[in-house]
Amino acid sequence: MKSTTAKAASNTVPFPFHSFRNISCPEDNDNGRKVFSGHAPLTSILNLSTDENVRDYLLDAEGKQRRRETQVNKEIRQTLESHPELFSILNGGIVIVAHAHEVDEQKKVLYLTLASIINGSQTQGVVQDFFDSLEPGQEAPPVHVKYELIVTNDKDLIGEISIARNFQNDVASISIAGRRGQLDELERALRKKIPGVQLKKSETELSDDYVATERLLQVITALIPASLWSNKAEADNPNKVYTYSMKAKCLREFQELHRKAHDKKNPEHETARELYQFYLDIAAEAFWLYDKWKSHQGFAGTGIRAITRQDREIVDVPDGIVFPILASLSAFATKTADGWTIKPPKMFKDEELIRAAKSVYQSIAASNPWLMGKNKACYFALNQITSIYQKLS
Repeated sequence: MKSTTAKAASNTVPFPFHSFRNISCPEDNDNGRKVFSGHAPLTSILNLSTDENVRDYLLDAEGKQRRRETQVNKEIRQTLESHPELFSILNGGIVIVAHAHEVDEQKKVLYLTLASIINGSQTQGVVQDFFDSLEPGQEAPPVHVKYELIVTNDKDLIGEISIARNFQNDVASISIAGRRGQLDELERALRKKIPGVQLKKSETELSDDYVATERLLQVITALIPASLWSNKAEADNPNKVYTYSMKAKCLREFQELHRKAHDKKNPEHETARELYQFYLDIAAEAFWLYDKWKSHQGFAGTGIRAITRQDREIVDVPDGIVFPILASLSAFATKTADGWTIKPPKMFKDEELIRAAKSVYQSIAASNPWLMGKNKACYFALNQITSIYQKLS
């Protein structure tokens, strides 16, 4: 057995490993620290402390109600459940600090003194939840995880390492969706009617040359007809208030819909496929409708102060007014031989909806566009108008 310090049993935890390699650089050696890396069985990380981490497992935050599962945690869990053989290469692994270590090469066990995970507590938490969910007698998959071990007695350095390793840029959901190809079909559907158009597929694509993908998905979601609305409990009166302000939710819903629509084994495949086709069919029209209502000249003379005008021309109508209108147009969603479209009856005039929107804006939203966009009653009132026209037609 080879050691750097004597083992203190009361503060020492065993850490079984598969591989263990010294990767210390000259600066490490000169400053009395060691850095190692390797792979270890997933169970090895369960007994490690997180005392030195700047944040613990988010779903177990002390003094707070159990939080909703984050997208990162969900991805870790889904990999464990569906593709455990890929876990070691898809997961970033964990970083451990310890004040001392001993290694037993024959037994392949590290003995770590005052050890703590400083990056990877979310991984540890999800792994613990995964093992806890196994049925009695159910065997866990033989999964391994990457680890980096930093051995140092410098408490100040441990604190700095913990902060540095946890302050990293999150990858935006739009970049993940773009990298996975979840936006490719939507872009092709747009290009059939708007040649050359480009969807934003990465957080780094900031030019106005790109269509704002998240906003487009908000508009499409607002236009979904009741017959395709996924929450059947709301079939008679879909609650679309979130389409106005929750762009991240609309993107997540589309990503989940994409997954189900392309997984023939999923029990919701057929239903998801039909709704997914609506997204593709209506994409270009949604783009045009949003653009139309954002500067609809029918608002001239309404006296709504929140609307931006230039030389008496309507330049910008607030989204809080636009989204309840767009949601009401879902009553006109019609499936034709060429796909889904928004097809108002011949008797319907935009001005009728504008008058109703002004009334709702003043009476229910107290002349506040933000309140109008967030108020379910405003959506319901405008939807009543379009639904009546649809029934009469």
